[in-house]
Amino acid sequence: MKVSFLLETALFQGIAPQELEILLPRLRMHKEQFPKGAIIYHAGERIRELGIVVSGRIQIETYDLWGNRSVLDSIGPKTIFAETYACLPDEVMLVTVSASEDSEVYFLDAHAMIKAASTHPALIQNLLTLTAQKNLNLSRRIFHTSAKTIRARLQSYLSFEATRQHSNDFYLPFNRQQLADYLSVDRSALSNELSKMQKEGYLKIHKNHVIFHKK
Repeated sequence: MKVSFLLETALFQGIAPQELEILLPRLRMHKEQFPKGAIIYHAGERIRELGIVVSGRIQIETYDLWGNRSVLDSIGPKTIFAETYACLPDEVMLVTVSASEDSEVYFLDAHAMIKAASTHPALIQNLLTLTAQKNLNLSRRIFHTSAKTIRARLQSYLSFEATRQHSNDFYLPFNRQQLADYLSVDRSALSNELSKMQKEGYLKIHKNHVIFHKK
């Protein structure tokens, strides 16, 4: 189960099952469970392990000195997180990682992974690809939040989700508060704008289910 699951993740793409069986003990992998709302990593920590979501959902977020939250990403099963900080253990984390649902996570020692890459080069190639993808995700958020109005931010983000999910009928990875945090807007103002857009025929929305009508 463990090997078959890991082979379906982007981190171990291109690695044979027998190769992974030999590799895993060197990576010091272990699994932990987190209830909804639990903090996995705190901002300010120095870490040495990256995580792979087994089940549930993990949220990457930042807090300013006044306690205001910005959601940077929400990730589900087979997705890795904290890889950049784990590979740079002298750097303190600038983000907080928490469980937005009851979750299970595999943890891997990043230094051991880098050492193993000398005989398993696909690991480094996959890690570089994943890091580039994370940078792209952050760039997308900057793009969505650069719009001056709440409606423009919603249109930008919803258009992206429709394209990503290849449908105008899709589910958001965020609840209403998380979406407001991701777009850096007030939750009430966001809800008001969504109601206006629904009345005007731009979309239908129920919880995180959206049917988006382009206009």
